[in-house]
Amino acid sequence: MIIVIGATGPVGRSAISILRESGHDVAAVTRDPAAARLPEGVRVVHADPSRPGALDAHWAGVDGVLLSPRASGPEAANLLKTAAAHGVRRVAVISSATVVHPAGELRFAEGFKAAERAAEDSGLAWTHLRCADFASNTLAWAAQIPSGAVRGAYANAASSTVHERDIAAVAVKALTEDGHEGRAYVITGPESLTQSRKAALIGEAIGREIGFVELAPEQVRAAMLAQGLPEEIPARLLGSLADFAREAGPQTDTVARLLGRPALTFGQWAAEHASAFER
Repeated sequence: MIIVIGATGPVGRSAISILRESGHDVAAVTRDPAAARLPEGVRVVHADPSRPGALDAHWAGVDGVLLSPRASGPEAANLLKTAAAHGVRRVAVISSATVVHPAGELRFAEGFKAAERAAEDSGLAWTHLRCADFASNTLAWAAQIPSGAVRGAYANAASSTVHERDIAAVAVKALTEDGHEGRAYVITGPESLTQSRKAALIGEAIGREIGFVELAPEQVRAAMLAQGLPEEIPARLLGSLADFAREAGPQTDTVARLLGRPALTFGQWAAEHASAFER
């Protein structure tokens, strides 16, 4: 059995689907089972993984852990050591490419480094999934799309945005096959795209022309804070975009090499999620 911590995030949901389709038993950790809408046949674990001991009663029969550090927070170290003590063998950590390709504020990369260290010190066979920015992050643009343009900072910031299903597929491989222990994989999409180009590809997916209107970073920050978002969100976003405007984010062939097929493109992701942008 694989236990997914961060089960309702985009990677967690994709991993659960792949695991079930492959015939693996899955336990999904969620703070709110009623709202989680998890697939039939998945064992639902009602717990807050950021609380000490929250999963102590749920390790029986578990072989591997897919860990989202955002779900576990600083409790990751104790959680993984306890898992190892109960006979769990493997962990795959959803980390960030910024660990080895710095971008944005250092504090955010340090958080991912701490999660990686927790896995390395746990006694589990670990694999780090150092991901580029998720394609699903652009769902934040959905409310703006009906106006015909996305308004944001750094129109020319470029990164090789990754489809969550590719991350999940690599994670499942690491958790169910030998040969990935002690490996750190930088996982990106197959093409470097500016923010403007991503907006245009969403337009192509919904059959409309969508532009990108560049605003000053502080204007974007103020607008996000006015919406009630915590300071961390604009800080993460704008710090990385500022660096990607100076130098494009990394691009790797990890997905193609490990999965034996091309990485999914942002255009494919946009087509799959077109309904989220059609209002």
